[in-house]
Amino acid sequence: MSMTETTTETAVGTAAISGAPPGNGPAASRSPLWRTLRTTPVIVALGVLTILVFVACFAPWLWTVDPVQINPAQRLRPISFEHWLGTDAYGRDVYSRVLYGGRISLIVGLSVAVISMAVGLVIGVVAGYFRWVDAIVMRIMDGLMAIPGILLAIALVSLSGSSIMTVIIAITVPEIPRVVRLVRSVILSVRNEPYVEAAVSLGTPTVTIMLRHLVPNTIPPLIVQGTYIFASAILTEAILSFLGAGVPPENSSWGNIMAEGRTFFQLIPGLVLYPGILLSMMVLSVNILGDALRDALDPRMSRRL
Repeated sequence: MSMTETTTETAVGTAAISGAPPGNGPAASRSPLWRTLRTTPVIVALGVLTILVFVACFAPWLWTVDPVQINPAQRLRPISFEHWLGTDAYGRDVYSRVLYGGRISLIVGLSVAVISMAVGLVIGVVAGYFRWVDAIVMRIMDGLMAIPGILLAIALVSLSGSSIMTVIIAITVPEIPRVVRLVRSVILSVRNEPYVEAAVSLGTPTVTIMLRHLVPNTIPPLIVQGTYIFASAILTEAILSFLGAGVPPENSSWGNIMAEGRTFFQLIPGLVLYPGILLSMMVLSVNILGDALRDALDPRMSRRL
């Protein structure tokens, strides 16, 4: 009987004696990911984020009106039964604009996170595995990281024009070097492992080695990094829109709403406070979830839990 079979039978026997089925019970509930996600801050953050995503996705069915409909006769009206959060300087319903503004933030945040992780993963794996590529690629990444992300995004938007796609590309470019450096560090620590060297000695194709042995090791840190990129992209989009270099003004965006409402802040503070509060809640919720995933997926943190 092999050692593996003996160990398996021992585990099954122990489970039978304790009255718990194999692979179930307290061992499953003691997993770091499950214990981390069960904490109160994470549950609250997940609930807040779920509500914000639901509100943004189903805004047309939540008693809203056309967010770009202008009605000069109703400009700068206070909260009323007809306009739940009042109106702005053009007579547009603030409640509808705030709800629709979450869509822009979600689209930008999710797009930037997915694109930057996909591109950074490919470049990082290649740079970490091939030494001659590493020297060239990392110098380019260092050059991009030397430029402030906001300034680079403003420059790209100014050259290409204002649109959602331009904003996504402008925010993605500064995020790619960070993903590349993360993936490269993981590949450098894994490529000298015995199982990778054994695969190389057996003549396994390079692409197969990358996909089967290297890329899976980058998934946990990429998931954590993706949450931070998502939150950072939402915040950067709001900053660009607030500065007038983001999405077009006719699109309802939290940054645009705050930029247009700052002139009348003393008269109606809600024009800035309402979208600002939702923006803060979304970014804070995503960051809390990112910290929880980092604690659960990092083996060193898991041993402390």
